[in-house]
Amino acid sequence: MPTEANPKGSARVLVPLAQGCEELEAVTIIDLLRRAGIEVTSAGLNAGSVTASRGVTLIPDTDLESALKSDYDMIVLPGGLPGADHLDDDERIRSILRKMSDDNKYIAAICAAPKVLANAGVLAGKTATSYPGFLDGLGLSDTTLSNEAVVRDGKVITSRGPGTAIDFALELIEVLSGKEKRNEVETALVRA
Repeated sequence: MPTEANPKGSARVLVPLAQGCEELEAVTIIDLLRRAGIEVTSAGLNAGSVTASRGVTLIPDTDLESALKSDYDMIVLPGGLPGADHLDDDERIRSILRKMSDDNKYIAAICAAPKVLANAGVLAGKTATSYPGFLDGLGLSDTTLSNEAVVRDGKVITSRGPGTAIDFALELIEVLSGKEKRNEVETALVRA
């Protein structure tokens, strides 16, 4: 179905997975977006499996180098430590974040990962949220910090942590595939 993000059909999303990422966030994002019919590519920073922050082994679809040969409508960074630090230290991640920002494409991060957006310079002039305290000490005088569960400011979407992962993923579905698709996926989750 054509959307604002991808007028030709299903949106394409890149989810980089770093060693020590927060597995609840990574799996929730990938799972819910795929339930919505969104094409998701999970990509390890290196080849092979990823051991998440609580010891769960994740098998990415591909490695980041291979994934970066394609174009995406959105990039979503799961948080967790030391996963967010590994994303922050990877110049390829900073480069793709800046490119997607320059191309007016969607950028999203949850938990500790919004600091990666800040360090890549894509939070300037935006309102954002993160895991409590993760953005506070970065001296972001040009970023408004929020305590909301999910914050969407233009094409930048941020969220607080594992407990907000479902709401975050549903927001991503809404911006990529519309409110009707979001409601369809949320109803099937039987959250209440």
